[in-house]
Amino acid sequence: MSIQHIWEVKAKNTPLLKKKCSHCNTDRFQCSDKFRLNAQKKNIDIWLIYRCVKCSNTYNMTVFSRIRTESISKELFSKFSENNAEIAWKYAFSKEIMRKNNVEADWENVAYEILSPKLPVEDLINMNEEMVLFQIHCSFDFNMSVSALIRTCLGLSSSTLNLLLESDAVYYNERPFQKKYKFKNDDVIKISRQALINTYLIGKEDLSHNA
Repeated sequence: MSIQHIWEVKAKNTPLLKKKCSHCNTDRFQCSDKFRLNAQKKNIDIWLIYRCVKCSNTYNMTVFSRIRTESISKELFSKFSENNAEIAWKYAFSKEIMRKNNVEADWENVAYEILSPKLPVEDLINMNEEMVLFQIHCSFDFNMSVSALIRTCLGLSSSTLNLLLESDAVYYNERPFQKKYKFKNDDVIKISRQALINTYLIGKEDLSHNA
């Protein structure tokens, strides 16, 4: 059975919204991690509140509009009422919610950290498996390219990464890798063990030549 290595990506903040403020000349809004609820008879509206980064003018992004109260579980309703930060972040990262509200996120604003185990070339040489498996764990969609993740987690230079990708030895969710791919939770990357060994050796040679 193949050993699967985990690459965990954690967000440090929610993305800003690209939106013109009606009170100042700024075009970015920050999620407040708070919700606004408005119940009318048996229907309820729920918004995620954003504030202008400059003047604190508010913008309410619709999460639910005129839905029946019984269609939301008591647990979820309590989280909305209590301004649960985890739920706020879930909707702040939701591309579907942004699409429905006709707004765009500033993904470059999102800071993140990547937790990944080091994979020494010596360990690769001693492996029996032909393919090395990496699974991505992330709570939110970062709109980040898989190639950038591979480069960061394996500690490769741009030129060395290109050599690896051009070797046709990388697979993404069982398909030949393409640079356009953006990662999501539980996606799997498979890389030829021999290609990884060659890549690391080339990287060491480049470092020695530049020393």
